[in-house]
Amino acid sequence: MRNPAIGRNYAEALFELSESTGRAEEYAGLIEAVAGAIASSPEIELVLMSPRVPKAKKVELMGQALRAAPAEFVRFIQAVVRRGRQLYFADIAREYGALVDRKFNRLRATVSLAREPNKALQETIRAELSRAFGKEVFPTFFVDTSLLGGTLVKVGDRIFDGSLRRRMASLRRQLLTR
Repeated sequence: MRNPAIGRNYAEALFELSESTGRAEEYAGLIEAVAGAIASSPEIELVLMSPRVPKAKKVELMGQALRAAPAEFVRFIQAVVRRGRQLYFADIAREYGALVDRKFNRLRATVSLAREPNKALQETIRAELSRAFGKEVFPTFFVDTSLLGGTLVKVGDRIFDGSLRRRMASLRRQLLTR
């Protein structure tokens, strides 16, 4: 079982590094790319997790793979690998993204709709969520045909259910209690 504090601690260290260099947004993209590459490539994950590949070789490979990245970022990634914490790259990326979002007063939201939203609807929903939360909201849209209509919004641990399915269930409960 992985310890979530480890990913958070490394993310905070990377955030401090990004604050000193003024590259918070750039590092967010880079750490997400590293985590994404590892998650999407079983070969990369196998090499990084294998006890047969020496840590020095893993560190060298990460340096070669990230040669276009800022030197201090590459050193951070290599330090994570050197300490055997490469299993935590996805956790580090998630925690780091949350720190950057907090710094820039942003929120991430998932929005489920019964049908595919067009660009105008997406922009309207984004603007309304931003107004409601008083922060810039970056929604990710999903289609869930079981909603029948309406919207289901998840921000952090909170769920705002404005779906037709919920409204119909509520109406059913009201009718059955009478």
